[in-house]
Amino acid sequence: MKKLLALAIAISSLAQFNGAIATSNIEVPRSSKVNEKFVRLQIEQNVSIGRAIKTIVGHYPQQAASVVDTALDLYPDKYKEIIHSAISAQPTLAEEVVTIALSKGIASCTSIVEIAINADPSYVDFVVTAAAHSTPEQLTEIVRIAVMTEPDSADYIVQSLAKEHPNRIIDILQSAIGAVPVVGEYVVEALLAVFPNDAEKVITTAVRESSAQRENVKKIIATAQNAGIDKEKLQAYAINGGATTEELSQVLDNN
Repeated sequence: MKKLLALAIAISSLAQFNGAIATSNIEVPRSSKVNEKFVRLQIEQNVSIGRAIKTIVGHYPQQAASVVDTALDLYPDKYKEIIHSAISAQPTLAEEVVTIALSKGIASCTSIVEIAINADPSYVDFVVTAAAHSTPEQLTEIVRIAVMTEPDSADYIVQSLAKEHPNRIIDILQSAIGAVPVVGEYVVEALLAVFPNDAEKVITTAVRESSAQRENVKKIIATAQNAGIDKEKLQAYAINGGATTEELSQVLDNN
């Protein structure tokens, strides 16, 4: 009896896309999973699972989380299409979709993060914070794959994660610069804006991690100077990170 009631509610609240439009305003509670038969039917009626998920989520955004939850249980091997399609259809659900996908253990954290970012890069900060919250032990890997996938948003990625994990600023910075060295100046600027009291470890770490690219070292020093860091302190921090007096003079004497 309970199963029949649940099925009736699902059918009355979600219209079938083949023309049978439901008129009921009943909504399935967010805590309830959308009926598996309904999701399976929609997927079977569409050309691809990605198209089916995008259509369902687009028509019923209030049920999106439940749709993704159910679809991942039914088709775990199709997680790439499911995640990408769901976020493409409703980008604001990126955080929730990532959390659901990670809870299933169907793929690596880095794979899920990469898919989610590619689906809609503008929500990258929501993706990485959700991933780091679900799997904090993989924080550095999350930073690495996120920066590599969307280097233009490296400052947002680092800043968002540093706010959530202030005790791991160094790890975050090392992973970001290690993944894409050229982002050094941007992540330093982002971190100094939020953590001015941590200027020493931010500058020293950034300079040290950029040691293989000396032009990047000079850009980091210039960025720190533009951020208002005291000249003498900046010199000390940079030298501790491996900057040379010549590099410092080239930057500081010209600004």
